[in-house]
Amino acid sequence: MMFKIRLENVKDAEEFVKAASECGGDVDLHSGVVYIDGKSLLGVLAMGIKRDLNVSLNNPEDSSFRNAVRKFVVA
Repeated sequence: MMFKIRLENVKDAEEFVKAASECGGDVDLHSGVVYIDGKSLLGVLAMGIKRDLNVSLNNPEDSSFRNAVRKFVVA
């Protein structure tokens, strides 16, 4: 499953990483050709805030993660 998010500040990044860390599967963020582990705060911050990022999940049945990050999803 893939969807797009936007993190507006460091607090949003921390919240996203916390939710990703509690997720049972892999969570990857990518923008262009750069992929990073969504469970890494340093990686998420390095991708940049205030920009659209694509999220890839290998466990699309994990509804708790999707619910936790719903407020970051952009159309």
